[in-house]
Amino acid sequence: MPDKPKVLFVCVKNGGKSQMAAGLMRHLVGDLVEVESAGTRPGPGLNQQSVEALLEVGVDISAETTQPATASLLMAADVVVTLGREARVDVPTGTHVENWDTDEPSDRGIEGAERMRLVRDDIAARVRVLATELTP
Repeated sequence: MPDKPKVLFVCVKNGGKSQMAAGLMRHLVGDLVEVESAGTRPGPGLNQQSVEALLEVGVDISAETTQPATASLLMAADVVVTLGREARVDVPTGTHVENWDTDEPSDRGIEGAERMRLVRDDIAARVRVLATELTP
């Protein structure tokens, strides 16, 4: 792994889970890791409940924008993390890939802000583990 590893978080719309993971990673490690997020079919903007859930823990992603998971982003990444069950990407040989099959509280009838807090907390726990693997 290079001195400054590059991680790319990918979900389908790039409006929620991947943005949350990127924001949490940046907040946790600062500039020790280069962080990007992208979507396989990016939506028009961020999920406002995701933005609000992160603001509750001091992370502001409100200025972020969605972007596609391009070949150049995938090639530049040392680690690619897909979030959820639907995001699929072709990752270059030699790139470390992880899939985080994140909690989906809506499967249990939990919606709204409570749902997003549970998703945030699940992603935050995973980000903390990845951060310890990527930083000295």
